[in-house]
Amino acid sequence: MLNVSALNQFYGESHTLWDLDLDVPEGRITCLMGRNGVGKTTLLQCVMGLLKTRSGSIAYDGQDLSSFSAEQRATIGIGYVPQGRQIFPLLTVEENLRIGLPARADKAKVIPESVYAMFPVFKDMRHRRGGDLSGGQQQQLAIGRALVTDPKLLVLDEPTEGIQPNIVHEIGDLIIKLRSELGLTVLLVEQKLPFARRVADRFCILDRGRQVAAGEIAELSDELVHEYLTV
Repeated sequence: MLNVSALNQFYGESHTLWDLDLDVPEGRITCLMGRNGVGKTTLLQCVMGLLKTRSGSIAYDGQDLSSFSAEQRATIGIGYVPQGRQIFPLLTVEENLRIGLPARADKAKVIPESVYAMFPVFKDMRHRRGGDLSGGQQQQLAIGRALVTDPKLLVLDEPTEGIQPNIVHEIGDLIIKLRSELGLTVLLVEQKLPFARRVADRFCILDRGRQVAAGEIAELSDELVHEYLTV
């Protein structure tokens, strides 16, 4: 569904992504892994059109995305949950969810009931301000806002960061449910190894802006973990 080929990206004169390849198969959960500062978030921002790339290509469902703005990428079915959630703390839960509506291809004006079905607590909390929610609830709200756009590909940047352990497990269950019940394809950046092994079907490891390993999650060996993931 998503294909990144020979991608190069720079910050000024600093070369941050080097001839990077990444394949995200349809209907599967792919986990992007690596130590801090290796280019994971940078890659996601390139996929979303938030950063310019120097060379290479990014294709979604066979479409070259080079001419697509970030807003257009949302409209064609790519949902994004950035690192740190970035909800609007002074807006209500309902107002935060409604922000996703303009990106829908069908231009619907009402929050889909399917989003409230995934997060039933938000129906009762819809008039509560986003900033009054717990960290875990804010993360769920950020995912819900992305789901309002009716994505086919969901891109998640460290959804368990700063979340208490019991909610981490719930978020894992939710991601699996999105794949199994809604048929979503997921690209996930995650640092927690047990979470990645439970949730993901495939993995890709980055090191210094390059892909160094990829495959089925069962192929994520202790040797790879020791060489590229342990601190």
